Amino acid sequence: MEKGKGKAGTARTGRPTGGADRSAFAGRVDWLGDGMRFTNQVAVITGASSGIGWALAKELAAQGARVGLIARRRDRLEALAAEIAKSGGTAALATADVSDRTQTLAAVAEVRDRLGPVDLLVANAGMGTPTALDPPNVPEVETMFRVNVLGMIYSIEAVLPEMLRRGRGHVAAVSSLAAYKGLPGESAYCASKAAINAYLEGLRIQLRRRNIAVTTICPGFVRTPMTDAFPFRPPWLMEADAAARRIAKALARRRKVYNFPLRTTLLVKLTRWLPDWLVGKVMGKYDAKPAAKP
Repeated sequence: MEKGKGKAGTARTGRPTGGADRSAFAGRVDWLGDGMRFTNQVAVITGASSGIGWALAKELAAQGARVGLIARRRDRLEALAAEIAKSGGTAALATADVSDRTQTLAAVAEVRDRLGPVDLLVANAGMGTPTALDPPNVPEVETMFRVNVLGMIYSIEAVLPEMLRRGRGHVAAVSSLAAYKGLPGESAYCASKAAINAYLEGLRIQLRRRNIAVTTICPGFVRTPMTDAFPFRPPWLMEADAAARRIAKALARRRKVYNFPLRTTLLVKLTRWLPDWLVGKVMGKYDAKPAAKP
């Protein structure tokens, strides 16, 4: 994986940035404007260089948030920041590999210095790799767990202490409907997403009286570089911008867990009750040759 941390950059309009006084309503959702639910909020998104992260950053910026963009590819972040600025929004960027704790903490600090205290974190950075049997691909699985699970934990670590001091905040992570069922050829990926769900569930209960919301986002198939690598067309494939609109609405409502779309959610629930032999038969071809994911 590409590693490295660069200096933060900022694309902005005439709005005040982190050093300016903020409204007494800062950090709250603005329900007065139909399309400006995140006015006065600073939202940091990891994995913002493509897919859901890219689309969600644009959506939150369009709804009034000042967005912090974090990912490994600086050129992609600069392109996204330019798009946001062209549309009248405000963005700051910093590069980091979220599997590296030092890089992640430093990157969040950089965008926070540019934009102000973080009101919303979306730990979106993630990767997938198939589970091989002979030989087991343990090094690849270790990398995936570092990105998907530890990357989320490091990102939350970077914002939670300040949220506790301020007495408000919102942390969220993008998991997957795959968290609910171990699938052949994807057991390690499913396990990494299940770990996200369990971690956030415990954190949500622990923070229930601290005015800090915790949201677990579990999408089905969304068009991303990961799904583009599948050897089949995923059912009910959703475009990233459509997924971002749904996620933004769930975040505005401070949902505890958001599973979508409905048809894929129901399919996963059904799969949990099917016998192993039937699941193995249905996924037999995929199990023999799992999709290589970026």
